[in-house]
This record gives sequence, C-alpha cells and structure tokens, in this order.
Amino acid sequence: MNLKCLIVDDEPIARKGLEEYVKDIPFLELAGTCENAMRAKDFLQQKEVDLMLLDINMPQVTGIEFLKSLENPPLVIFTTAHPDYALESYALDVMDYIVKPIMFDRFQKAVQKAQEYYTLRVSTKTAPDFFFIKCDHVFEKIFFNDVLYVEAMQNYCILHTVTRKLIAYITLSGLEEKLPSTRFMKVHKSYIINLEKVTALDANDLFISKAQIPISRNLKEDVSKRIMGDRLFKRS
Repeated sequence: MNLKCLIVDDEPIARKGLEEYVKDIPFLELAGTCENAMRAKDFLQQKEVDLMLLDINMPQVTGIEFLKSLENPPLVIFTTAHPDYALESYALDVMDYIVKPIMFDRFQKAVQKAQEYYTLRVSTKTAPDFFFIKCDHVFEKIFFNDVLYVEAMQNYCILHTVTRKLIAYITLSGLEEKLPSTRFMKVHKSYIINLEKVTALDANDLFISKAQIPISRNLKEDVSKRIMGDRLFKRS
C-alpha cells in the first residue's frame, strides 16, 4: 500500500536528500516538500498526506510544536540533527526518530515500519472482523481473533479456535487466500497460524497454547521476523 509523503525541513540539502530516498522506495509517493511548519500546515489543509518526514529544529515553529497543533496528523517520522528530543517525540506517538546524517538503510527501516502500521490500520477499519465458513452443512460465523491456527487434512481444514475445533471442506491454500495476511501466515505446508496467538518459538517449532506447530525450514527467518520483529530483547 503506497503512502503519500510530505517532507518538512528548513534545510534545502536535507530536503533534497530525503526526496532522493523517497524516490528510491517503491511504496512512497512524494506529495510535496515544505521549508517550514507554516507552509506545511497550509499544505495539509489542501492535500491528503499519509506520512510526514518532519524536522524538529526549525525557525518560528518547531516540528514538535507543529505536530502538537495538528488535530488529525498523518503518521510522522522525525528527521533531526538533535537526539535530545527523542523522549518527548515518542510521547507524541511518532513512528520513528532518525538522527541526521540519515543513512538509507535506517530510513528504509523507518518507512517500512510506517507502511506496516498504516496497512494494518486501514485493514482494521475497512475489513470485517469475522468470516463465514461451511462446516458440516452449516455456515459458521468465526471471528478472526478467535482463530488460533489452521491445520490441513487432505482436502479439508481443521480450524482450531479458542473454544472449539471445526472441520471445513476447503484446502489450506484456498483458506490462505481469504485470511488477512496482516494477521495470518502459512508457516508449514500443513499449517496457517494467527501471528498474535504465538506464545513461544524455537529453532524448529512454534507454540500456540499447548499446540506445537512445525516451521518449514525455508520459512524460519520470515516466521521469526513476522512474530518478533524488533520486539526481541537481547543481552547487549
């Protein structure tokens, strides 16, 4: 899902550098650039913006003051030469805080996080939180959040939910196409899991409640990233 992006920075060189980075990210679309907060405010009143790359230390109105003044701000990534404002900025629910000089890989990581959040927010707003599936001649209503995992059984699937098990006449690949990919992932040729329900994982398996589910060898890295992301605390 593409994000319309606005760059707000009083330094021409910084704006130019961010413009080049935005052009190199396929899912970013440059909506415009502004050299101060006042121009950015006028821009936001006229055009739709999904993500704002916002400098902090600007004349007249700082980036933090500007963000606080917005009633419905877009997603924001602070881009600044001053690390001192990090704590205050995160209290404003910004997506990330990048300290200049900005390296491309750091920029890419920040905007990827913004895109994932934006996609999840949009899908949550627009998509229903339940589905119907035929089980033993009855159409059962199932809430996505109640699904723990799905297990393939020849041409059938067993849906393991919080309260019950249901057998549906549908293939695993057929069900995979219909489940939202932001919440579910195929981790093995015989299993689809609800990413939010995973309680533990090791080198070869993951665990949902008391169920032990194998992870395909070629999917181990992707599965770990989807489940843990940047939420893994390690000893430094």
